[in-house]
Amino acid sequence: MQRRHLLNMASLAALALTSVSGSALAQNYPNKIIKLQVPFAPGGTTDIVARVISDPLGKALGQVVVVENKAGGGGIVGATETARSTPDGYSLGMATVSTTAANPAINPKIPYNPLTDFTPIINIAATPNIIAVHPSFPARNYKEFMAELKKNPGKYSYASSGTGGIGHLQTELFKNLTHTFITHIPYRGAGPALNDTVAGQVQIIFDNLPSALPFIQQKRLIPIVVAAPSRLAVLPDVPTFKEVGLEPVNRMAYYGILGPKALPKEVVDKVNAGVRKALEDPAVRKRIEDTGSIIIANTPEQFTAQIKAEFDVYKKVVSDSNLKLD
Repeated sequence: MQRRHLLNMASLAALALTSVSGSALAQNYPNKIIKLQVPFAPGGTTDIVARVISDPLGKALGQVVVVENKAGGGGIVGATETARSTPDGYSLGMATVSTTAANPAINPKIPYNPLTDFTPIINIAATPNIIAVHPSFPARNYKEFMAELKKNPGKYSYASSGTGGIGHLQTELFKNLTHTFITHIPYRGAGPALNDTVAGQVQIIFDNLPSALPFIQQKRLIPIVVAAPSRLAVLPDVPTFKEVGLEPVNRMAYYGILGPKALPKEVVDKVNAGVRKALEDPAVRKRIEDTGSIIIANTPEQFTAQIKAEFDVYKKVVSDSNLKLD
């Protein structure tokens, strides 16, 4: 009996020591390089936002923040690696609607739970989404676009950042609501999908505005309809999905930072404060806002609630529209 009591006391002491040690490590955070993982190939909006924020965030924290791209599975591969990383704050990941809401909503085989396997830290920015077409596509506006799709069902293809990503799910919702058919061509991220659309290998893309906008401004892509609260100053002639009667598709994307579950509060608070400090620089804000994005910079609690709300929305979209993986 006494031996069991001594063993229990030893276990409690070990747990207390581990807790104190973990707290001390968090208080000394960061004392080495921090990895910020982008779950997509270079060139997409997630990559753009990560690279804009990484250097000023590193300066705010006093350590280098290195961006690493880990593409695959519409963001699943990179997000899974972040979820399984050690909760010490040295391996963080970019959070997107694709990885924390759309993909988990449609794919029951994803090896993580978006609501329990991560520690949300901050939503950096929200961005509009847009349907754009290659200049060879025989339409220059939404009315002509719909007429062409109705006239030629199955003739055209669209590119997305990957199966189960926001571009895939929102385009499938668009197809269901408009009773049109376009073939899905998934890529390993928005960058490669965009490159092939600009090259004319795919005719249509549903992309985030920051990565598509330079090509639109160069007339290498034609904007058709945008997901945003109202018409955008950079694209005043392009209607929103709400304007054309497709309000369920009129959802913006978010780009935030999260870590694995059980990330110490001290680490969460330091990274959150570091991002906020980085965003105090007008030059950093301008680089993000020039892409058509809106700065959010919310609290961990607000970002947690936002992820849950978006996941619930896409679960309902999948259920109501009976969407399936390709």
